[in-house]
Amino acid sequence: MVKTTTLKIPHMTVKGIVPLVIIEVNDTYILGVYQGSLSDYDLLLRYRQKDENTKSGWSRIRTPKHIHWAVDAIIKMYHNDDETRKFLQFLIDLWDNQIQPLKTDEERNLLLDVEKLKNEANTEAGKYPKLANKGEYSVKFLYLIAKLLMIQEKTNLSTAFMFKNLLKALEAHKDIYKIVSIATHNRR
Repeated sequence: MVKTTTLKIPHMTVKGIVPLVIIEVNDTYILGVYQGSLSDYDLLLRYRQKDENTKSGWSRIRTPKHIHWAVDAIIKMYHNDDETRKFLQFLIDLWDNQIQPLKTDEERNLLLDVEKLKNEANTEAGKYPKLANKGEYSVKFLYLIAKLLMIQEKTNLSTAFMFKNLLKALEAHKDIYKIVSIATHNRR
């Protein structure tokens, strides 16, 4: 008889704060979107990743950083440069043509429709099959993080450009020091 174990989805409450929404991705990631503190519509992202080395089977709650995103994109480039560049170009186009700052509760509620976000992520991931299982994060998870980070950045400062600069540097194969500098907000 084969015994199967099912991991219970862990809580995503941080210091008593409950997320606005929770998005499960591929049974591997749990993404929580919280009310941030920089503006009325600021979004704060946190996630857990399946981790069989822990008692609960999940990582501690983490805040995704631009550097994590950048390193994963570099790993994906190593495996398939053309497909990764297409994904990066798609995200740059998304930044330029679709991403807008949140200004109302209605806009935030429309954005945080979990099924809609999951459907978008599935659609986009299907366009980049050669990137599946390359790097640490799935394309679905990267898409969700990227879209929400872009909206967060534009919501808090409509003239923001850091995430786009990171995407452009990755797409252009800038040297690792330039990419790390952009991703860590260190402009020295």
